Amino acid sequence: MTVPERKWWKDGVVYQIYPASFKDTNGDGIGDLNGILEELDYIKSIGVDTIWICPMYDSPQVDMGYDISDYEKVYPPYGTVQDMENLIAETHKRGMRMVLDLVVNHTSDQHAWFKESRSSKTNPKRDWYIWRPARYVNGERKPPNNWLGNFGGSVWQWDPLTEEYYLHLFCPEQPDLNWENPETRAAIYKSAMEFWLERGVDGFRVDTVNMYSKGDMRDAPITDEGSEWQFAGLQYCNGPRMAEFLGEMNQVLEKYDAMTVGECPNTPDTSRVIQYVSAKEKQLNMVFQFDVVDIGQGPYKFQTTPKNYKLSEFKAAIDRTQSLIKGTDAWTTVFLENHDQARSITRFTSDKPEHRVAGGKMLALMMCALSGTLFIYQGQEIGMTNFGLDWDMSEYKDVDSSNYYKMVDQRSSSSPSALVSAKASLQHLARDHARVPFSWSTAPYNGFSPPSSTAKPWMRALDDAATCNAAQQQKDPNSVLAFWKKMLSVRREYKDLLVHGQFEDLDPSDEDFFVFEKTWGGKKVVAICHFGEGQEVKYGRFGEIVGGKRELLVSSSGGDGNEEKFGAFEGRIYLVG
Repeated sequence: MTVPERKWWKDGVVYQIYPASFKDTNGDGIGDLNGILEELDYIKSIGVDTIWICPMYDSPQVDMGYDISDYEKVYPPYGTVQDMENLIAETHKRGMRMVLDLVVNHTSDQHAWFKESRSSKTNPKRDWYIWRPARYVNGERKPPNNWLGNFGGSVWQWDPLTEEYYLHLFCPEQPDLNWENPETRAAIYKSAMEFWLERGVDGFRVDTVNMYSKGDMRDAPITDEGSEWQFAGLQYCNGPRMAEFLGEMNQVLEKYDAMTVGECPNTPDTSRVIQYVSAKEKQLNMVFQFDVVDIGQGPYKFQTTPKNYKLSEFKAAIDRTQSLIKGTDAWTTVFLENHDQARSITRFTSDKPEHRVAGGKMLALMMCALSGTLFIYQGQEIGMTNFGLDWDMSEYKDVDSSNYYKMVDQRSSSSPSALVSAKASLQHLARDHARVPFSWSTAPYNGFSPPSSTAKPWMRALDDAATCNAAQQQKDPNSVLAFWKKMLSVRREYKDLLVHGQFEDLDPSDEDFFVFEKTWGGKKVVAICHFGEGQEVKYGRFGEIVGGKRELLVSSSGGDGNEEKFGAFEGRIYLVG
């Protein structure tokens, strides 16, 4: 069969780092670039070949660094540009690549560009952001449209100095850049991209990549009768000039053989996703679709209850992301965690003490058997889980979490049952769970800060370091970490089948087992993953699907794989035929 072009990022395994929470070397309670530098050998030992660092740019940190005040500087608690250059060089020295976050839908309101833009209507940079006059309804001043912001409220902020509104799809402190202006785009490419490409970065994870072309900005349809503000994601995503803007951006990236993976929300049409990631279209190399990680969420993310989904829905979501490469020149991604998601063991298996290791291993096996570029988030490799329901709301630091809890409090007039439900939902889905300090050891603050540190970490460390930490797992052949290393080795050895093979769900309606095959060039593997707490659960179609001519490639439980009964959260991969 014809082998498609194998770009370096296709077989890649990417390890995502949230710098504030990875490792603190100077004792100020905040992770830093030198903390990443100290642990490069640990990162390499996992079996990954690319590191993705969340925003380390200078920022007021209203939205944890996604509000950038200067693309060409580093947030001082993290280090300096020189530290970043050193980190890039040391990463390359170890045979790994470095990818940065590219946040160019918006800046901080403290960015010099926005300070100029808001200074007067005649400023040369006025049109670098999106300004609109007020609407008046019965003499009352109203925003230009009814769009709901990603963190609640209107997307429009009134600016009394120039008496106009500016658009912010996220926080009011994150004004949206005007991509319709060619001067703005040129400045973005130079300051946010080329500045770092010239310093050796190998690509970008592109934040909110499909929001640059906002369309005609008409009112969104009424879907929440009780609110003045309406969901508008289908209005401001995937607008008419997206192909043009991304094509232009790609011309810059191609000069450096730089990789892109775009964050692509609110794009239910698979054919639209394929347009973004088709090789011939020259827009993006791949995207993160949210079909899988959105499973179990409510109409507004937190308006739900824990584990509010069926396994068949989870499997169908994976099927949609895997289908991108079926008969196309597109590429796809595999991920269950990132800085915006709660921990996968808690969400998709069980974080009970007796199940968390099995759950972590089974999810590792499943992910490593899926096609596309694989992304692992810090702590996922050691099986970190969500923090407990007993943590007070003061421990939740994310603006998304606190805004939701406040909204429920206001709407429900402090109804105890409504607040209990809100807290349960946050304990299951909040972004905060991914942002706690990494558990390195059982030392104070889980080894996140040096022993001499007097400053508490910026966020509370987990309470379970005695049973889950990297130092202990590096010595334990039965740990989640050891199994991730094994699975990444298996994935490399069988990369045609596991990374590039065609996926087919063999039993989509089963609510206990996820059974899928991967085929490539006449070869086939079958993965069977048991998503249940029951011990010795029989998979009825075992003999039919794996047959007599099979070889166990790997089992998450360490068994011989001959049994048709599966333990709690057990996964296996067989070579078949």
